[in-house]
Amino acid sequence: MSSNVPISGQGITAPTPQNTPLNQAPIAQGLSRPMVPVIAEDDEQESVNGEDTVPDLSQAQAHLLGMVQGRLAGLIGKSSGYIESLPLPVKLSLEGLKGLQVQQDELQAKLKREITELEKKYLELTKPLYERRNAIISGKEAATITEIDAGYDYSVKDDPKYEALPKDPPPTATAIPEFWLTALRNHIGLAELITDRDEQALKHLTDIRYEYLDDSSDSEHGGKPGFKLIFTFSPNEFFENETLTKTYIYQQEVGYSGDFIYDRAIGDEIKWKEDKDLTKEFEIKKQRNKNTNRTRLVRKARPTESFFNFFTPPLPLDDINLEDLEDQEADEAEEKLELDYQLGEDFKDKIIPRAVDYFTGKAVDFDMLGDDDDDYEDIDDEDDEDDDDAASDDEEEPARRRGPPKGRGNAVNPEDCKQQ
Repeated sequence: MSSNVPISGQGITAPTPQNTPLNQAPIAQGLSRPMVPVIAEDDEQESVNGEDTVPDLSQAQAHLLGMVQGRLAGLIGKSSGYIESLPLPVKLSLEGLKGLQVQQDELQAKLKREITELEKKYLELTKPLYERRNAIISGKEAATITEIDAGYDYSVKDDPKYEALPKDPPPTATAIPEFWLTALRNHIGLAELITDRDEQALKHLTDIRYEYLDDSSDSEHGGKPGFKLIFTFSPNEFFENETLTKTYIYQQEVGYSGDFIYDRAIGDEIKWKEDKDLTKEFEIKKQRNKNTNRTRLVRKARPTESFFNFFTPPLPLDDINLEDLEDQEADEAEEKLELDYQLGEDFKDKIIPRAVDYFTGKAVDFDMLGDDDDDYEDIDDEDDEDDDDAASDDEEEPARRRGPPKGRGNAVNPEDCKQQ
């Protein structure tokens, strides 16, 4: 059979999609061409200038999707009618279950209050350790050999190759420069708030501690539970306050998840020295008098990003008329509150108890363990290009210290800190 096939190649053109005749192709041998169905009202074929047209299906689908979403939105919060259709004996049983739930909620609230009392007890037991820590950080006292040996054992657990430090000469009282500034910069959320200007003031931060509020009925906050953060500063050129406090107040009742519900936060007023307000930027504008045509220079202040805005907490949602806000503005107000409350909890539960781990950067790894893979999504090259453009825009703002991206840690090496 192969002998009937010429092998010279002369006068023969290999069949390709371009030169294969249509009558030789399988599509012409009993197979019809694929057709796009035309949807026309009343089964009538629309035509323009004698040519058949195909309606825009995407527009029809978008319209249909909008109708469905509108109907679904109207059903949110409405009963399906199933509970109402149950027989009376079943409804009475459900009411009984609700009564049991009330008792369970009361026990959950009691548990939360007892846990808080236990936390208060152990905070008092921990205070001498915090005072000792502050004495070592400030250079008032030297670390003992026993403390150094315990610290070595702590380091070896994480790194078996960790080498012990020489103890000759004996340890002396030596201050740790910029301890709290470095610790705060190694917190993912706070690193994004601290600007270069803030750093000059935070170098004077000497201690951070917290205490629980007096929840007796005749207390300042009406018996509501909560806690107060206390920031201590050495004398500096920026403000007169020796301490800055921020108080977080909970509501009396416990929330659905068994935790306290935030009520509001109150921050101290910072007594800024002249021209040293880090929460404002000043710009010089030239104005011209319409009558005399004379010009003058006017200095105007405008708000700017700063860590010290932390002491001016956002208003609680109860104090905001959300109906007067656009959806995006309402979402932003809620996000600011959530961030503010989260930072307060992180100070109390993470930064203050584990300050040395934030200084060394160890805590950053543990913070990242809380990230879930579901919080991330794949990005394409176009998104990468957009991120690069955004990064280049950020480089044009030298006053803002760019912290590590959300969900990722970027530890600060304490050895890079300058000596005071």
